[in-house]
Amino acid sequence: MIAVALKGLAGRKVRALLTALAVVIGISMVSGTYILTDTMQKSFDGLFTATYDKTDAVISTKEIVKDSTSGHVTIPAALLGKVRDLPEVKAASGSVTPDETDAADIIGGNGKKVARESVGGSVDLDHPEFSPLRLKSGKWAQGPDQVVVDAGTVSKQHYKLGDPITVSSFGVKHTYRLTGVVSYGDVDSLGFASIAAWDLETAQKVLRREDGFDSISLAAAKGVTAAELVRAVKPLVPATLEVKDSEKQAADDADELNSSMSILKYFLLGFGALSLLVGAFVIFNTLSITVAQRTREFATLRTLGGSRKQVMRSVIAEGFVIGLLASVLGLLAGIGLAKGLVALFAALGVELPEAATVIAPRTIILSIVLGTVVTVVASILPARRATRVPPIAAVREGATLPQSKFAPHAFKAGLGVVALATAAVAGGLFGGLSVGAGAGLLGGGVLLLFAGMALLAPRLVVPLARFVGGPARARGAAGELAGANAVRNPGRTASTAAALMIGITLVTLVATVGGSFGKSTTAAIKDEVHADYVLDTPEGLPFRADGADKVAAVAGVTGASHVRSDRALVNGKERTVTGVDPATIGRFYRFKWQAGSLAKLGDDGAIVSNGYADEQHLVLGKSLALTLPTGEKRTLVVRGIHKAKTELIGDVTMTVAAFDSGFTTPKNSLTFLAAPKSAGGAIKRATADIGGAKFHVGSAFAKDSAAGMASMLAMLYVLLGFSVLVSLFGMVNTLVLSVFERTREIGMLRAIGMSPKQARRMIRHESIITALIGAALGLGLGTALAALVMFKWHLAFAIPFTSLIGFTLVAVLAGVAAAVMPARRASRLNVLTALQYE
Repeated sequence: MIAVALKGLAGRKVRALLTALAVVIGISMVSGTYILTDTMQKSFDGLFTATYDKTDAVISTKEIVKDSTSGHVTIPAALLGKVRDLPEVKAASGSVTPDETDAADIIGGNGKKVARESVGGSVDLDHPEFSPLRLKSGKWAQGPDQVVVDAGTVSKQHYKLGDPITVSSFGVKHTYRLTGVVSYGDVDSLGFASIAAWDLETAQKVLRREDGFDSISLAAAKGVTAAELVRAVKPLVPATLEVKDSEKQAADDADELNSSMSILKYFLLGFGALSLLVGAFVIFNTLSITVAQRTREFATLRTLGGSRKQVMRSVIAEGFVIGLLASVLGLLAGIGLAKGLVALFAALGVELPEAATVIAPRTIILSIVLGTVVTVVASILPARRATRVPPIAAVREGATLPQSKFAPHAFKAGLGVVALATAAVAGGLFGGLSVGAGAGLLGGGVLLLFAGMALLAPRLVVPLARFVGGPARARGAAGELAGANAVRNPGRTASTAAALMIGITLVTLVATVGGSFGKSTTAAIKDEVHADYVLDTPEGLPFRADGADKVAAVAGVTGASHVRSDRALVNGKERTVTGVDPATIGRFYRFKWQAGSLAKLGDDGAIVSNGYADEQHLVLGKSLALTLPTGEKRTLVVRGIHKAKTELIGDVTMTVAAFDSGFTTPKNSLTFLAAPKSAGGAIKRATADIGGAKFHVGSAFAKDSAAGMASMLAMLYVLLGFSVLVSLFGMVNTLVLSVFERTREIGMLRAIGMSPKQARRMIRHESIITALIGAALGLGLGTALAALVMFKWHLAFAIPFTSLIGFTLVAVLAGVAAAVMPARRASRLNVLTALQYE
């Protein structure tokens, strides 16, 4: 029986391939995600290995606040001499590698920095073995006018040894002579960043570390283990610093990267899972149709002695083979997809370090098992239907599958599933659960909602087809026939439309939520901010306060106010803390007070957002325990609670003076300026010298702030497009099978005068009607979900009509594209052959 199934599958190659493609796309997303993240992991693991290749232990600053951006305390230079005197230490060297956004920007001939990010560092000429940099050509920089640069930047910029290189460090430009070309370990380029390095003394001056180092590398004396070295050094290390063996330090350095990798991995895997879900709909629908079309074939097998189990196994065997084939093809496609994502990152200015593509055994096994299991599971119900074909059907003309026992109750079941899904979604949004539990309940509810709508869809097909099929009927007989064909088998049309419905639902949800957030944010910023010019940061990393002070000193500026920003521990949890000047901030930013004010803020006071106050049950006069990145502890008293509509001002805000006294390198997230239009050009030019800062005209700041949302939406549309593409193959499959099923009917229509053009139009209109049914269901469902989200966040609900019209046009185009091959076949049928077809 298995052999019969495989021969039948071989005889339907096109249909099998179209079915397989539905899974190929989903598996390519899964395998491509793992290949991409594994390759990135290998790239960065190599960098961490190179960093501590010749090092046994490292002294570094203690990271009290993980995401602090204003810099940590430096390691006193005197500590280096103390550890060198220990008998357990063979050699020790201090290094300077500040974690700053604009520490060593290499400026190209066009006046712009050559890489999105930059790395500045030092090389101790007495102990170059401690540096992760390896000299490829030339010699190490020595003296205040020499620099070495990474090989990737040298190649891209066509630099040669001896060339003048301009480097901007914290906004201060200086020209050096290129004396050497270096690699980072075995990697010529970090991809995302350029590297500039100086001798230790010069680096300390250029990178503002005259008083010390960012880390000290240690090599153990002969016979001393790394653990023994750490124990010997620890008593010399103050509480603000820590000493670790090199393996532990490398592991800690990798932790944050691994966390980011996991977020990226699960984000992309989510879209892969979505594509597989849609693919399961497509496979179920395709196999259901083929089972229905092969009623007499299965009946003949039963007549010849085949049991119900054998028939079921034959259908599942087809699903297994299709799934296995699709999984292998998806794995291969995933390699190309991973390379495409790397190219996409590069186009966005985030090039990755060089590394060979990694295809782990886990990726191969998971891809093949997942694709095969999804296909087999999707084939179980069609296989069960095949077992209900009675042997007598073999001699009946036009025999059909008997109706399942569940069919009469499908609508009631659908209502029940939708009700349960609605309760789950509401519980996830409004139940006050933890983030993980709420997201799980919300995701499960959405999946149930899709399942429930798929059960309800057959009842909705007829009225929807009448509505969306109006334009087709106006085109004449071909359109009338297309509308009739769409409702002839409501279950088939519904399951085909349901695959498209999933993609359209999510696209609509993203567009509506994004549009509503964008409009709400724009309106809130216009209400809160009143400045002629604004400086902010597009990367989410604040810029140096001293650079902003220089911009504020530009001729023509009549007033300025800065918003400092960093992360600190507030009552034990990491939060964004901001600093404002009570004397000037009111001119540019409008607070709406729930209680208190800025008037009595003082050095020990704080104002908090109403959301944070509700979360922490704060009232005026209540104390907050603050731990700064340096380890310093403070107590702040709540002196004001404001109603924040945006996140321009953090959860906890103190005075600029109090902020500057606690954070070692104060930085701004915003700078508000008052100045006439005539000063705009000078302000913009001065802003260009501040690494990470972006210039805005005040009247355009609100609109500019929402621009980032558009980029995010575009990326989500691309990823959600995979599910729409899968549903497109499902529509092609359905139409191809439908044309096969109606071969005699189409032949009869041709015999009584239907032209090839009319036949093509009939199939095309049928496809468009099916696509529009899916779009109608998806648009309605997506809008309803978006309304719940907006209600949850108390934001104005705005329907993006332009986007929704665009999605409808996409559905129409999908219908047209899906109909191309089936329509061509229908128009080319030989009339006499078609009339004889069984």
